[in-house]
Amino acid sequence: MGGRDGHTVSRRRILGLAGAGLGAAVVGTGVAGCGPGEEPAAPGGSAKPGGDRKGGGDSKGGGFTTPPPGTAPEPLWKAAAANTGLAGIDALAVIGGVALVSGDPLVGRSMATGKEKWSRRGVTTPGAELIVGGGTLYLASAEYDGDVVGLDPATGKETWRSRLGKKYQQPRPIAADDRHVYVIAGILEKDFTTPNNVIAAIDTTSGRIAWREQRDAGTEEFGITAAAVDGRLVYTDYRENVTVRDTATGRQLWTKKISRSNNRRFAVHEGLVIVADGRRLRAFDLAGGKDRWSLRTEEFSSFNDPQVLDGVLYASDSVRGMWAVDPRTGKRIWHNGELLDSATQAWQFAKVNGTLYGATEFDEDGGVHAFDAATGKLRWTYNDKSGDIQQWYVAAAADRLAVMHGKRLYALPAV
Repeated sequence: MGGRDGHTVSRRRILGLAGAGLGAAVVGTGVAGCGPGEEPAAPGGSAKPGGDRKGGGDSKGGGFTTPPPGTAPEPLWKAAAANTGLAGIDALAVIGGVALVSGDPLVGRSMATGKEKWSRRGVTTPGAELIVGGGTLYLASAEYDGDVVGLDPATGKETWRSRLGKKYQQPRPIAADDRHVYVIAGILEKDFTTPNNVIAAIDTTSGRIAWREQRDAGTEEFGITAAAVDGRLVYTDYRENVTVRDTATGRQLWTKKISRSNNRRFAVHEGLVIVADGRRLRAFDLAGGKDRWSLRTEEFSSFNDPQVLDGVLYASDSVRGMWAVDPRTGKRIWHNGELLDSATQAWQFAKVNGTLYGATEFDEDGGVHAFDAATGKLRWTYNDKSGDIQQWYVAAAADRLAVMHGKRLYALPAV
């Protein structure tokens, strides 16, 4: 079939897209994983998902072995994780060499050894996102008392606590920076319903409310993804909006409609907000909301969550293509459209030196892909061979990768 700019879209790619859609429908019926007390499955990996080749090689920094080209490394350690699968994109974080997974208990593990540094039960609500700002981890209190708490990621000890007030229902952190933690909360009516909600900033030094703004009627408290960057609070929601506020005053600077709901990752880079909007990546001016550039993917496909790493924007598409883009101009650096038979679509990225790592979604043949960041060529795929179709997570930690799959946490060498 004919594609954009005269390129051909093969029947194989169209069937691949249809298959991906079917997979998403199946996932909607529920997924299975091992329980908190079960041991993670034995690891394995190769250039092709599901393989079992093991590699040797020369010693590399960090005390691990570099496998032969095309072979995935073996985990340096593995541990059970209390991940509930409810925390969305912020279920895994690495802060100061400590790996954290959203769940109960909330556990901090050393990225170097995998050993538990601290553990706390009942510290936050189920499915809480790991919101970090100024070196502090912010969470909604597990007591459902309206408090927001701050923890030291190195020790798990509480270092901060504040609240909006009794007339607001369970404030939930959505973003943080060095000055504020930003929260969403329902406004309690006399009948205890919350038809309206507010977005607010709490000063992280004094614990006092810096500002509080009621959102428009009909907006929802959930489905929000936010980031605080360069004096601006940026967030997207289920209602197909991109909104930007001033972090100092809470004043709404602009809001834009996009063509689909976006409750996952977007990118903010050098004065631009970049979102996936169906077939297009769109960049808006951070200050005023003007359209700056737009990039289309191939026909019959759509873009997934963009990330900017080391000054390059990376995104996958729904037919398993991979893109590298100049985030300032929207010009393509490279596009690998030949991954349909060798990779599943990645939704979250990390980068170490010249390798881009992509965590895949709901696919038993997925895992963590390693791409050459300069060309987009697939180097290897790590898969734990558990058969679990829950999504994968990846986060960089110096020369290691924190990798989560279902209720399993691994450390991979970044090779």
